[in-house]
Amino acid sequence: MDILLNIVIGVVGIAIGFAIAKQLERKRASQTIKNAKKTAANILKEAKSEGESIKKDKILQAKEKFIELKSEHEKVIMNRDKKMNDAEKRIRDKESQVSGELSKNKKLNKEFDEKLADYNHRIEYLEKKQEEIDKLHNRQIQQLEVISGLSADEAKAQLTEALKDSARTDAMALIQDTVEEAKLTAQQEAKKIIITTIQRIGTEEAVENCVSVFNLESDDVKGRIIGREGRNIRALEAATGVEIIVDDTPEAIILSCFDSVRREVARLSLHKLVTDGRIHPARIEEVVKKTRKQIDEEIIDIGKRTVIDLGIHGLNPELIKLVGRMKYRSSYGQNLLQHSREVAKLCGVMASELGINPKLAKRAGLLHDIGKVPETETETPHAILGMQWAEKHGEKPEVCNAIGAHHDEIEMNSLLSPIVQVCDAISGARPGARRQVLDSYIQRLKDLEDIAFGFGGVKKAYAIQAGRELRVIVESEKVNDEKANNLSFEISQKIQTDMTYPGQVKVTVIRETRAVNIAK
Repeated sequence: MDILLNIVIGVVGIAIGFAIAKQLERKRASQTIKNAKKTAANILKEAKSEGESIKKDKILQAKEKFIELKSEHEKVIMNRDKKMNDAEKRIRDKESQVSGELSKNKKLNKEFDEKLADYNHRIEYLEKKQEEIDKLHNRQIQQLEVISGLSADEAKAQLTEALKDSARTDAMALIQDTVEEAKLTAQQEAKKIIITTIQRIGTEEAVENCVSVFNLESDDVKGRIIGREGRNIRALEAATGVEIIVDDTPEAIILSCFDSVRREVARLSLHKLVTDGRIHPARIEEVVKKTRKQIDEEIIDIGKRTVIDLGIHGLNPELIKLVGRMKYRSSYGQNLLQHSREVAKLCGVMASELGINPKLAKRAGLLHDIGKVPETETETPHAILGMQWAEKHGEKPEVCNAIGAHHDEIEMNSLLSPIVQVCDAISGARPGARRQVLDSYIQRLKDLEDIAFGFGGVKKAYAIQAGRELRVIVESEKVNDEKANNLSFEISQKIQTDMTYPGQVKVTVIRETRAVNIAK
């Protein structure tokens, strides 16, 4: 019974607890709903308040935007009105100006009509006077014809013939005086320009050899350069193409080669090998290869410095490389780069004196001997070869013609060509420019003259321009014009077959007839 009672009491307690819990939960839920409603009311109130504030702000912004647009519209209208007023003012000014011009034109037309009437009256008066003068003139002519016994046409013909003879004599004298004066003035001006040009250019004497001397600190190094059984020196000669002469000369080795580039490569390679101390065939080939690359870079650098010094722009890189290689080329002992720089400066000065573009003249002077640069032998004259290279690399026709014509291989067609030819002759013919054996030089000139004297009808022969031209004066009684042309060809063929000479020899045959009279 006790257990049952306890169970009943427990169940009743649980039921009462559950009822109390339900009651508390309802009360809590009711409170939560009240709080939520209160919060929702507050939120709605705040939202309405914020909405009213936003609405007022938007209305205010809309009013400000409207005012701003209205102000801009008023400004546009004011500007338009101002422009219209200005246009109306200009139109009124034009109208007043046009009306003034019209009144002025009316006045001028009236004056013109009055003057025209006056001129017509004068013309009528002059025509009447002219008729009277013509009648008097005809009457005088008739009287003169009666007195002289000649008609007017016959008298006019005699007077015309007399005037022609007199005018012809005076014209011949005037032409002769003008030609003589022009020749004298031209010679004086040419001499003045050439002397001024030469005086303004500083020159140096050329010293070029076919050998280079490599100095040593001691003779002990010679054995190391020669190597065991000469293998080092053979490897060096094979790699550089230079003959290396090791003789009894103390502390020196001689490098012999006609090519200055090879000699310089051999000299620099020997210097590096001796400084490094490792001298054997493999090392020699490596050093020579690096040195040759260094020389190639130096050649390009020399070419760039040269064109910059002379103020030449836009030169093709290949031509710049050829200009750099000129440093290691020579002509009759004259350094080719030094000669070309000198010719370029001479051309620039002479062109300035003559009123020609000096930069173009410098360009032609610098490039005139690039045909001498190639290592391979060719039968094409160096002037023609240089002209072909210049054309290939986009040089102007005037420059190309100056290069090709500076030894008369082609016809000159611009003023640059004779300037380059003259400056080349000045640079090559000055004392100290070229190293030649005097006896062989004189003998070559004598041989040229002797060949000319071997033909019939030759009166005088002169070898000029350092043996590049032979001038032959013939007797006009024995040699006619046609024979003179044949004689020039025969002499040139004889020189070509019998003599050995550098470049070309121009043969000029001169035949003249002189008529001399003495006025006493």
